[in-house]
This record gives sequence, C-alpha cells and structure tokens, in this order.
Amino acid sequence: MDPARTTSELIVQLQLLSRDIDLMAAQRLEGTGTSLRAVSVLMCADESEKTQGEIADLACLDKSTMVHTVDALEKDGLATRKPSQKDRRARVVEVTDEGRELVASTEHALAVLYDEVLARLPEADRELFLRSLATLAGGRSAR
Repeated sequence: MDPARTTSELIVQLQLLSRDIDLMAAQRLEGTGTSLRAVSVLMCADESEKTQGEIADLACLDKSTMVHTVDALEKDGLATRKPSQKDRRARVVEVTDEGRELVASTEHALAVLYDEVLARLPEADRELFLRSLATLAGGRSAR
C-alpha cells in the first residue's frame, strides 16, 4: 500500500487504524465487562490527581462522553469523584482498588493487541514508527 500522499489520505488511514484497534480491543475485552475507553480513563486517572477535563484531554474524549464514562465507572464502583486537594472547586477522579484490578485484568489482552498491531510492520520499522507516532501525538493542539 502506498503511503498517504495527501491530507485526506493521511486522515483516512489514521481513522482506519484507530477504528481497527477499537474493534480489536472490543473483541479482546469481550466478556470482561469493560471497554478500551473505560480502561483508558482509569489508566489516565490513576497516574496522578486529575480533573475530568484533564482526563478527557488525555483520553481524547469529548466532555459529554467523559461524563457518561465516569458516571458508569462510578456506578460500577471502579472510580469516584472527590474534591481536588489543589482546588476545592474542582472535582477529580480517583480510581478504586476494584478499578485498578480491572485494569490489571486487561493487561494481557491489550498487550496481545499491541503486539498484533505492531506485527503488521517489519520489526526494523517498529521503533521508528512508535517514536514518530509519539512525536505526532505530542504535538497535538490543545482543545
């Protein structure tokens, strides 16, 4: 397949890859009672004290989707909202022990997914691809 030569080709190829990863993740996580979105939110929230807005930005979710996701995580006992220690007006998401256990239970399935996606590339190209992807993602504009 030829590399993307236009902006629209690049966008379409990235969207296709993203959609494929979402579908593969849904298959790998089937039966676990969770989704890649929920795991991503839990992972982002567990790194340090973050507001819903900060997590939404990290997980590339719009605010409405983020609210619904945290509502579901809270309902399932996987996360809670609490006042920020830095700013009492702000609410932060805290991952519960059950949330951490859920993330840990998905690690193997997601590692297999990671390996399957990268296996599409020649081994010599994988490190460069990952560095380039990190550079592109790191340069994304603020919302």
